[in-house]
Amino acid sequence: MSSYLEKGIKAPKEWFTGNVWLNINVKPEEGYNTNIGTVTFEPKARTNWHKHTSGQILFVIEGIGYYQEQGDKIKVIKQGDVIKIPKDVKHWHGASHQSEMRHIAMITDFDKDETKWLEIVNDDEYNQFKSPIYDVENNISIKAIMNHEELWPNYVSTLKDSDPDLIEVFDNFAFDEIIENSKIDVKLRTLIIIASTIGSQSLTEFKMFVNAALNIEISTIQIKEVVYQSVPYVGISKVIDFIHATNAIFRERNIELNIDSQSTTNFSNRLEKGLAVQKHIFGNTIDEMYKKSPKDLLHIQEYLSANCFGDYVTRNGIEINVRELLTLSFLIALGGTENQIKGHIQGNINIGNDRELLIDMMTQLIPYVGYPRVLNALNCLNEIIPSK
Repeated sequence: MSSYLEKGIKAPKEWFTGNVWLNINVKPEEGYNTNIGTVTFEPKARTNWHKHTSGQILFVIEGIGYYQEQGDKIKVIKQGDVIKIPKDVKHWHGASHQSEMRHIAMITDFDKDETKWLEIVNDDEYNQFKSPIYDVENNISIKAIMNHEELWPNYVSTLKDSDPDLIEVFDNFAFDEIIENSKIDVKLRTLIIIASTIGSQSLTEFKMFVNAALNIEISTIQIKEVVYQSVPYVGISKVIDFIHATNAIFRERNIELNIDSQSTTNFSNRLEKGLAVQKHIFGNTIDEMYKKSPKDLLHIQEYLSANCFGDYVTRNGIEINVRELLTLSFLIALGGTENQIKGHIQGNINIGNDRELLIDMMTQLIPYVGYPRVLNALNCLNEIIPSK
């Protein structure tokens, strides 16, 4: 019995550059006619150029690395990838610049195989890796590059050349460190950030993330619903430019503007249905608000029920638990809305968005709305649902 999780022994220096460990899991002399081993590479460590007469199969089980066949560009390999290396093809593989990489290497037909070790992969060859957008010399991590590329494939930032220091710091933080510690999937994260850009009145970043949303196949209905839902929280005067910007992007991408209505209410039932969804989210607090409201302000309570919730929150297209996260994003980005933030934190909790998710969601907003507003929101969270 053996474990592929163990690092094993240091790899021979004549075949590898940098710190590499070998753990041979299945040996040919055990009767399987195969050689299977776990290889662990520290950042920048790699094999020499080499080739196998029987070919080789790599199963990447951790980290991010590089693979290159002679005459081809260096390719990024990551956890979950299976690399099938043809017979007699000269190649090398190893860790990326900033990430450890572990793979399980398999050689079948071992009795017929000959592994021929060749020259080292020198620093000039290794550093030839180029992402579609950034050079590795910019010190942007491969994870950040890949997460950025997922949202904006082949997008060339004008700030890369004019402000490289800022882009390196921001991208490593926003697209690697923040995402690495998150359990929120890319589509929900993108919707939350879109909501924050409206609350922050950040039209340029809003347009970037609407394009990102379309690139990752978020529906046009969901994008429009985020914009529509912002109206009762931000106001139409501040939202109108975002509506026009969304329509302009849709036109540029030949997307039909006449999207099917997602409304579930009409003028006669909007108060009733809005009040029902309010109570679903906030419970008996709503009845207390009506009871305590001065008569000359009762119409405001009714507007909240009929308009804010009846006209907007009851709409189809986005589930109620996601709508509450979006509302919280609007409020955090607006600033100065701590009373409303507390109420919607409780609302999120009531419909199943727990403390862990809310912390994760607020953390995603740090690069886009800044620390002060997120820290204020976290203080509200600790007041409503303290850490255990």
